[in-house]
Amino acid sequence: MTIIKAAAAQRPVAVCGVSVASVIEGTPWGLGSPAHVLFQISTSGALVAGVYSGLSTTKNVLEHGDFGLGTFADLDGEMVIVDGRAFRVQGTGQVTEARTDAETPFAAVTRFSAEVDVEVGDVSSLIDLKTRCDAYRASDNVFYAFRLDGQFDRVQTRAPSPAKSGMPLRDVVNAQSEFGFADVTGALVGFWSPRFSETFGIPGYHFHFLSDDRTQGGHLLECSASRLRLRAERLTELHLALPQADAFLRADLNGNPADEIAYAEEGR
Repeated sequence: MTIIKAAAAQRPVAVCGVSVASVIEGTPWGLGSPAHVLFQISTSGALVAGVYSGLSTTKNVLEHGDFGLGTFADLDGEMVIVDGRAFRVQGTGQVTEARTDAETPFAAVTRFSAEVDVEVGDVSSLIDLKTRCDAYRASDNVFYAFRLDGQFDRVQTRAPSPAKSGMPLRDVVNAQSEFGFADVTGALVGFWSPRFSETFGIPGYHFHFLSDDRTQGGHLLECSASRLRLRAERLTELHLALPQADAFLRADLNGNPADEIAYAEEGR
């Protein structure tokens, strides 16, 4: 059974001169957490509502998983977490390893433990890639982590530039930078989420790319490859950390963000 847990989470802030420490760090979901658990900070609805300020740190995120994705404060780049390291792909195209104190408004991570390890060939498009991944999903009602490694014939990605707090997500997407790579070796890091997660997560597939030389990456828009190694894991628990930052607490999250998230995922 999928278990959804909520926990207070906030970055250090000053209230009447008193420092309030983050409560993500030190939760029982940190180091040594069980396998098959998806840990998520904040919600997709908060991003749609323009809550882009930092709610946690990269250090805290990595304490809850070694594989995942997200973004950074003010949407300053895409986050790709692979093999326990977090990378930032900025709108300029620059790729750097994220500082441990780099802040994030949204991230999803797991301790990746593949249950499927196969080769797939002749991937002609992102739609084709999703179809190949579908073959290794036994249910539409739990979450899955997917990692695909190999030589890609072509990859198209995007990454946002910093946005002002409250700027509509659609406007951020329209101003994103897009990148095209050919004959590149790298990894796709992604999750599949059920339809019922649309009010707090990103339903369907969500992939980020990172090249093996750590110089190219971003949110995946399109790809093709002749052969890839596909690894997958079913995730049967969801731990959702709800921020206590004022921007989150005061945001109107009553709407359904599905359409805006779909627009952001597919590109302009």
